[in-house]
Amino acid sequence: MTFTQLEYVVAVDSCRHFSNAAARCFVTQPTLSMQIHKLEEELGMKIFDRSKQPVVPTEAGIDLIGGARKILSERSHLLDTVQVRKGQLAGELRVGIIPTLAPYLLPLFLRVFHDHYPGVKLAVSELMTDVILQRLREGSIDTGILVTPLQDAGIQELPLFYEELVAYVSPRYKAYDKEYVLAKDIDPDKLWLMEEGHCFRSQIVNLCELRKSSGHGSHLEYEVGSIETLRRMVDLNDGITILPELSTLDLSPLQREQIRHFRSPAPMREVSMVTHREVLKKRMVGALRDEIVAALPDKIKANERMNLIPLNG
Repeated sequence: MTFTQLEYVVAVDSCRHFSNAAARCFVTQPTLSMQIHKLEEELGMKIFDRSKQPVVPTEAGIDLIGGARKILSERSHLLDTVQVRKGQLAGELRVGIIPTLAPYLLPLFLRVFHDHYPGVKLAVSELMTDVILQRLREGSIDTGILVTPLQDAGIQELPLFYEELVAYVSPRYKAYDKEYVLAKDIDPDKLWLMEEGHCFRSQIVNLCELRKSSGHGSHLEYEVGSIETLRRMVDLNDGITILPELSTLDLSPLQREQIRHFRSPAPMREVSMVTHREVLKKRMVGALRDEIVAALPDKIKANERMNLIPLNG
């Protein structure tokens, strides 16, 4: 039995698919399958029922996988302890980040973090909130960067900053002539929304009071997958959308003329680093948090925790 075999077993359990597990472990599927088969022969038992899709662990496999997770967790903790004793910050930090933050936040700190901590490898994955939480519980990532509060007792939240939400308005839309916008100014039939599954979509539904103002759900016809697409849809097709503050930093002067703020107090979203309650690699997580905060624009650093838009209705 080897650590590598245990890592492969845990990966298959997390993915419930041999090919996806191999990709996560950066090996070929035959290599991963062969190592798991060798472990099964050594133990004299089947760990997974391969006749089912997705694959599921056998009854005996469930117990083994639970033990494998504990062993790998303790190994990681031991390696971190050694690094602390040596006064070094080194190793791999696995980070999940939501799509509405990744393109705007990562460029602010990645290079500086690498310069300050050359011994730390950041393995960053762009993931939806529910996937980040699942992988934190599984131990397949160490921390996540997403929007809070989550109200999850098993997750620790470390706030990073507060991001203002602003309206991005087509010159042909009625609210373009206003200095500030209100929820009642937003026509659900002209609002471009993220597709289902994005926490940002839920916040916009709450901010714009769409459940109250649209009884037919016609706003659901307009669904896109990224902040950039939201912006382009307004530019090319009229209407209005809501943007998080970081995504407006690279707008052209002409596009900035299309920004309209909400009347004070401005709506905010809270962005945090999250970890499992039994977090390992605390020093790495703390170092990453410090570098992110240091890299933020002064305006965003100055934002206060007020008028947070809830994630759920």
